[in-house]
Amino acid sequence: MSTPTQLAGKPHHGLSHLRLHLPTLPEAGASLLRTVVVALFLLTFVLQPFLIPSESMEHTLLVGDFLLVNKQIYAPAGQPASLLRRLMPYRDVARGDVVVFHFPQDPHRFLVKRVVGIPGDHLRIEDGRVQVNGATLAEPYVAFEPAAPNPFRDNFPARVYTDPAVDPAWWQQLQGLTHDGELVVPEGKYFMLGDNRNHSYDSRSWGLVPRQAIVARPLVIYFSVSRPSSTDVQRAADDRLGHDRELSTKLRGFARWKRIFLVVH
Repeated sequence: MSTPTQLAGKPHHGLSHLRLHLPTLPEAGASLLRTVVVALFLLTFVLQPFLIPSESMEHTLLVGDFLLVNKQIYAPAGQPASLLRRLMPYRDVARGDVVVFHFPQDPHRFLVKRVVGIPGDHLRIEDGRVQVNGATLAEPYVAFEPAAPNPFRDNFPARVYTDPAVDPAWWQQLQGLTHDGELVVPEGKYFMLGDNRNHSYDSRSWGLVPRQAIVARPLVIYFSVSRPSSTDVQRAADDRLGHDRELSTKLRGFARWKRIFLVVH
């Protein structure tokens, strides 16, 4: 394939004539095909877009955030694509990771939560604060939006089954995993919580996530549409007079421009 520009002709007064080479139809088709193949490869094996639909990960992830996730980072080490593995090396799931996984109760659904307990951890929650192996977990990312008291949510594992949102099968399983008031995370399982701790449907209610169900880690927010949150009451009502019909105002309000290309932690 020829380069976009070629040096041609004889020198004239110390100058060379440049002739622009326009690609032929087959060349343009081959270039487009290569682009499509690369894009499909990346979306199939490396990256995948997701939209955040709920408030459970506020304020790390907001309703309307569009994510690109890395599907290779947690892939089995024996998978092919060695070049990609050098660029995005494989590693195991770690406490504190934000991960995408198949919902154990409905494998066709994907959820995004933060890993709080890994295999072997002794975990408990007291007054909403997570303790792992006897030490309070530092969680600067957590938000505690106002909510009605819930003994099962705020003090886990609870001794009494009081929350109708808790899966009965998980409640029964939890009894065998609880020792001295702590949940002992079994081998190959992970305990997930949402960062919006008082408004998250997570492992407290439906149980542990198997290692094979964890499929990706969010990389970056590539776009964010402004959408209201039903749990964020910290925002003051805006009663200022303005020009809402102006195009510039509508464009500013359409998206959260400052969140675009924000790396997820």
